[in-house]
Amino acid sequence: MRVSAQPAWVLHVRPWRETSVLVELFTPDHGRIGALSRSVRGPKRQWLRAVLQPFTPLRVDFQQRGELANLGAVEPTAAPLALAGDAVLAGFYVNEILLRLTPRNDPPRALFGRYCALLGALASGESLAWTLRSFERDLLIQLGYALPFEHDAHGEAIDPDARYRIDAEQGAVRALAFDRSAITGAQWLALAGDDLPDAATLRVLRRVLRHQLERLLDGRPLRSWDMLGEMVRK
Repeated sequence: MRVSAQPAWVLHVRPWRETSVLVELFTPDHGRIGALSRSVRGPKRQWLRAVLQPFTPLRVDFQQRGELANLGAVEPTAAPLALAGDAVLAGFYVNEILLRLTPRNDPPRALFGRYCALLGALASGESLAWTLRSFERDLLIQLGYALPFEHDAHGEAIDPDARYRIDAEQGAVRALAFDRSAITGAQWLALAGDDLPDAATLRVLRRVLRHQLERLLDGRPLRSWDMLGEMVRK
């Protein structure tokens, strides 16, 4: 199957044998694809190595053969995004989680658009904590692991003043008074909205979402969690 002029972002690139690289691309129509770019490591192809990097919008041609595709023409469609500092770390974190949790050759068009929006938010200096939490929320929705926000595990409306334990299978469960993992109904409802929550709520939501993601990662933590350090606790 030949594909031409497909929008793409590079999630990851690594050497392949002596002169080639294996590039993980994220595309709207084909999802995540693994593509080999051959003879890219010679001196005459330095421009291509420079282009095949995260956070540069691309248009690519490739031919799918089995699990891996052969990468053809590559063209940047704009300058690389101007990410710096914690925003770069946040971008690499999102790239890693997409690599770990999205299957190859599964076209989640809505998720591609959401990824583009996230990169725009990182480049524009929006709240890193809320940018990441809302993306994690939408990623879980797209992967089919979303938990209901409006109702608890028994179908009753979430009470903003009550406290809940977020169960990975059941959703929000009324918590006992001494349950230190519990969050308020208002904090859980905040995750469903688009308004920036307060700092305390963001810290709580980080813990809840990380627990959900750890479950999907089968106990194999993300490398970028160590790199993020203090930033992910904002």
